[in-house]
Amino acid sequence: MQTIVYAQSMLEDLRHALAQIPKPDAVVWLFDVNTHRLCAPLLEELSPNSSRIIITAGDVHKDLATLSDVWRGLQRASATRHSLMINVGGGMLTDLGGFAAATYKRGIRFINVPTTLLAMVDAAVGGKTGVNFGGLKNEIGAFKEAEIVFVCTELLRTLDMPNLLSGYAEMLKHSLLCNREMWSRHLQFSLDNPDFVALQDMVRENIAFKQSVVAQDPQEKGLRKSLNLGHTIGHALESVLLHKETPVLHGYAVAWGVVGELYLSVLLKDFPLDILRMTTQFVVEHYGRPNISCKDYNALLDHMRHDKKNIGKQINFTLLSDIGQLNLDETATDDFIKESLDFIREG
Repeated sequence: MQTIVYAQSMLEDLRHALAQIPKPDAVVWLFDVNTHRLCAPLLEELSPNSSRIIITAGDVHKDLATLSDVWRGLQRASATRHSLMINVGGGMLTDLGGFAAATYKRGIRFINVPTTLLAMVDAAVGGKTGVNFGGLKNEIGAFKEAEIVFVCTELLRTLDMPNLLSGYAEMLKHSLLCNREMWSRHLQFSLDNPDFVALQDMVRENIAFKQSVVAQDPQEKGLRKSLNLGHTIGHALESVLLHKETPVLHGYAVAWGVVGELYLSVLLKDFPLDILRMTTQFVVEHYGRPNISCKDYNALLDHMRHDKKNIGKQINFTLLSDIGQLNLDETATDDFIKESLDFIREG
């Protein structure tokens, strides 16, 4: 299991951790344009002779072109299999940087320093790395865990509200997979006036939950599939909205996907209707509704059919019988899926 460091002082805790691992022959920092401006002056003093790679921010750039830029940057830095890469950024950067590290020289060590809530509770933990390809989310990737993940929730105080909400959607998903107490706490938490001390405890709880799932099923053969709740519909929404040039943050699409897949759970697994209603009310209040119409349904279904979690041509979902009661590799008819999309749009 990878090491999670809950940093009180990012600089000092990172300095201490770097001193504990075998000394690399080169250190290469990966930033996006935003984290380079905000974080590089502080962090790079830890390794003054290091190299840096700077990429464009945004999920639209999580592609093979950017990946090639990172590989070329590693070559320019003369990185070897004994080098260390440090990824500083959100989920897009930790996914892409992790995949670059997993494949360069057949794999080099890397550390993740997530700077968004989404990256802390989802992208930087669990060893999934990858890039988008052919209009599909995370179509090419590999499993490789970071040596260390640094979680500093103080960084969240400067996070804008859309990105805070984006990460919180993954936390809400975890709570539905866990138990009613956790779900209730997540619905009651004030996102309009966040208590960052309480949020830090919730982040720890979410990461611990995800780690426990990943530890039991590192390669996603069984239990880890539960973490895909909301993602079959969510990834399709994310891709179609990007194609329509009305892109949304990943967590917004996941929040809507959770609503749709809970609706399917009511239809197919007798999931409690009151839980669906309360969760839907929370999502609509904070995330609104997606900019789709029934004209988008065929495109959405097509994206779902290309989801890498599918077996053959069947669209696979994680559905729930109740909070914490999992049903993996479930299928639904096109008519039921369209009905769930109606519910996402209109309630």
